[in-house]
Amino acid sequence: MNNALGGKVALVTGGSRGIGKAVAERLAGDGADVAITYQENRERAEAVADGIRAQGRRAVAVRADSADPAAVITAVEQVAGELGRLDILVNNAGAFLLGPLEELTLEAFEQTVAVNVRAPFVAAQAAVRHMPAGGRIINIGSNVAERAVFPGFSLYSTSKTALIGLTKALGRELGPRAITVNLVNPGPTDTDLNPADGPNAEVINGFTALGHYAAPSDVAAAVAFLASPDGRYITGATVNVDGGFTI
Repeated sequence: MNNALGGKVALVTGGSRGIGKAVAERLAGDGADVAITYQENRERAEAVADGIRAQGRRAVAVRADSADPAAVITAVEQVAGELGRLDILVNNAGAFLLGPLEELTLEAFEQTVAVNVRAPFVAAQAAVRHMPAGGRIINIGSNVAERAVFPGFSLYSTSKTALIGLTKALGRELGPRAITVNLVNPGPTDTDLNPADGPNAEVINGFTALGHYAAPSDVAAAVAFLASPDGRYITGATVNVDGGFTI
């Protein structure tokens, strides 16, 4: 545990499990007070918040459906109000809808774009109204934005690729305000949605250079670096935490 983020307040969307949970816990471990959003499972979200409080940090768990822009804005305002400021926004919540092109519905398209593209835009728009110089916006993308090796990823890949443009454009726009904006693209990561011992794990491992999945903490470490004072001169960048999946 260190205090690199002491005095800072972070909001991690979709922070009740997987990569989001690891990011929230790491930022708290580095000294930040941390708020998370969750969609349905309040008990799981409150358990994450309790763990953050056990580290001696303040924590807030806010129920918010990232597909609802009003809920996203309300969550940002609530966090800034309850914790007094907002320094770090991690856009982690995501929709993961796969399927053959001919079978993907317009409803699936709208849901994916709403959560994976519109929500990060809306959250950033709301957050910068509270964010001081030195603020950080970190978007969580995916390795399939650069390399889609399996069929059925057209919709998900499209939505995550959009974050590259959003990150670069916001990095340019917010640079004069000393707010950095970066993108972290995880590769295969051991979560309940894609376990390292799952039925496709051996094949997926073969696409990486290192031959194994990441732990969620590996992704969280990259986020923590970009959020820290050491990341102050990095903006508009994409950091691949993918074990060499895209090389």
